[in-house]
Amino acid sequence: MLVNDIKIIGGGSAGWMTAATLISQFPDKKITLIESPKIATVGVGESTLGLINSWLTLLGIEDEDFMPHCDASYKLSIGFKNFYRKDSGQFHYPFGRPYTQENIARLNDWYFKKFLYPNTPVSDYVECLFPQMALVKQNRILKNAVNEFPNFNPRSDIAYHMDATKFGLWLRDHYCIPKGVKHKKAEVKDTKVNDDVGIEYIVLDDGSKVKADLFIDCTGFSALLIDKTLKEPFESFEDVLPNNSAWATKMPYKKKKKELVGYTNCTAIDNGWVWNIPLWSRIGSGYVYSDKYISDDNALLQFQKHIKKGDELEYKHIKMRTGIHKRTWVKNVCAIGLSAGFIEPLESNGLYTVHEFLLRLVSILQREYVSQWDRDVYNSGVKIIFLGFMEFVAMHFALSHRDDTEYWRDIMNRQYSKELVEHTPVCHKGIVSAVSEKLHDHHFEITGGTHCIATGLHWFPTDLPTIQAYNYNRDIEHWKAQFEPTINNMNERKKEWANIAKKAPPLLDFLKTIHN
Repeated sequence: MLVNDIKIIGGGSAGWMTAATLISQFPDKKITLIESPKIATVGVGESTLGLINSWLTLLGIEDEDFMPHCDASYKLSIGFKNFYRKDSGQFHYPFGRPYTQENIARLNDWYFKKFLYPNTPVSDYVECLFPQMALVKQNRILKNAVNEFPNFNPRSDIAYHMDATKFGLWLRDHYCIPKGVKHKKAEVKDTKVNDDVGIEYIVLDDGSKVKADLFIDCTGFSALLIDKTLKEPFESFEDVLPNNSAWATKMPYKKKKKELVGYTNCTAIDNGWVWNIPLWSRIGSGYVYSDKYISDDNALLQFQKHIKKGDELEYKHIKMRTGIHKRTWVKNVCAIGLSAGFIEPLESNGLYTVHEFLLRLVSILQREYVSQWDRDVYNSGVKIIFLGFMEFVAMHFALSHRDDTEYWRDIMNRQYSKELVEHTPVCHKGIVSAVSEKLHDHHFEITGGTHCIATGLHWFPTDLPTIQAYNYNRDIEHWKAQFEPTINNMNERKKEWANIAKKAPPLLDFLKTIHN
């Protein structure tokens, strides 16, 4: 199949990110985006991960280009509060790679600190390994000085809080249309299916028939092409991801200098968790929960109680379907965004899956012609990404010890026989890696976020009895003598990083230079 004419069905952030990606890499192809003038975008994807910078680099977009137009702020980390136990406090997952160059046993040096000094809080883990946590604690930003902190690269390790709807509109007006993307507002009224190619044409509300070599389905949860038209089976994640609903709202700042922080905060409450995303002009907040344990109306009351707000705010209700279609590229239809699949919003994965799928799509389309092999390779590649992230998100729940409500008790008592006992995991990440790295390797891998989340949830890769047994030495004084120097080094580095951070501008002041 020769792909020259591409039609994107659906707008929003997924549609316009798709259009921007394709026009940037294939300026000679005919690229058209068709969106309904009536359908509002979901708009929950207001937080990103550091990997979005790879996609921005490919498109030649600088953060200062879009941030003033998208109510954007910077993000260094994700905070998780009360996920381990009720009132257990907060831990962080900062972006980038940990600094372990001076350690004896890579990440395990900190665990010796914890075992030898049990009162050390788990929040100390990332503070000893990620220098940018000094910025998070002081609410400052260090954007341009690459060499100030070891292992910290502002280009890759700083993400964004943004209004995803505004981001899509900015891409439309400032990137896509100026570069040649055709834009049409119209309703899709019918589709003609061809057993050989997939969709032969789409019928619009003006009666016109639209053909394409490749249709991109960006129609959100409705999945108009991949699901309703081609009937591709959907594989649900509800057995490991319990949440299926959300209430979302926008809140004004009360004390902006204090509340506009450089991280997304996630707080576990009775029947799910609440996100708090500080944008430039407002705070985005939402309650992700399961309607199996609480009604929608009572969930709203619970959310309002948590944020200490009432009917003075506008609230948007969202029903979610977690899972992914068995194949996301079927014949001449490729689904991107919510139409392909959805992992609940924990860990800011909405826009992440969009740009990561798009990078794989570009890689396949570089060949110009598309065969079934190409489609199969794409489907395999994106599914590995998706399932790996799903297991990573599921790990946040699996490692929790909360038992204060029926919701949390059911999570704590869920059996993971298929994934762990029968050892048939969908992907060796998250849940499975947390197990294998503890029970077999006795240390966590440096890459990825498993070590940050697992440590915050009190799931350590080793323990004092294991260390004593496998090293044939149970003398505590021996281990203190061996690891006291590296523990002192970690403590000194924390102080050094804190002093460096003091010289950085406050986050609010730095953002003023972008937005004003």
